[in-house]
Amino acid sequence: MTGFVTFVSSGPGDPELMTVKAVKRLGTADVVLYDDLSSGPILDLARADADLVSVGKRAGRPSARQEHVNRLLVDYAQAGAQVVRLKSGDAGIFGRLEEEMTALRDAGIGFEIVPGVTSASAAAAAAAIPLTRRLTARRVQFLTGADVTGGLPETLNWPALADPGATTVIYMGKRTFPELAAALIAHGLPPETPALLAHGVSTAEEQLERFTVARLAAHLDGAESTSPALILYGPLAEG
Repeated sequence: MTGFVTFVSSGPGDPELMTVKAVKRLGTADVVLYDDLSSGPILDLARADADLVSVGKRAGRPSARQEHVNRLLVDYAQAGAQVVRLKSGDAGIFGRLEEEMTALRDAGIGFEIVPGVTSASAAAAAAAIPLTRRLTARRVQFLTGADVTGGLPETLNWPALADPGATTVIYMGKRTFPELAAALIAHGLPPETPALLAHGVSTAEEQLERFTVARLAAHLDGAESTSPALILYGPLAEG
């Protein structure tokens, strides 16, 4: 009998920010394929006898190839298992969700998606700032700061990203932010635009640092840290 796959969004790291449905699905799964950022106390919610398989990807570290993750999902489900694919934040935001759904569809395997709290919302809440603000920030945009090569994506909408009236959130952008900031300023974004660097949101390692766009670019220029972080800039990041 073919099994079933549930894509569970684990949120930014604090188990208490997971939805009720996410906790229920995690607690009944036979197999949990989890990302690095979904490990730790979140895995304590899994069944004691569940198989826990790490398939995480981290910049600068050995990582599971996407094709291997797809194959594991199909193989476990075809063996009849109830599988949870545990993804950090919200599964639909920069989580390679579509590739895994396509593999399941091609294999005729059913699945569902349990949405969750993305780290952008959690970072804004931790910093006590709204992502939108009447009159000054009517738009929110999410951006990945790295393409498949690890470099800054080549096809970016610079007028939109340099819009001082938008809140912009950058995922996976620490390494490329100095280059991005130079281009933003060249396209008209004021260098003094407020920026927020958020590490370990909702966990014991949480750290929020406030900069301007220009100062954050200088701070990150040449930095060697591989720890994940989120960057917000725009009219809201000043608090």
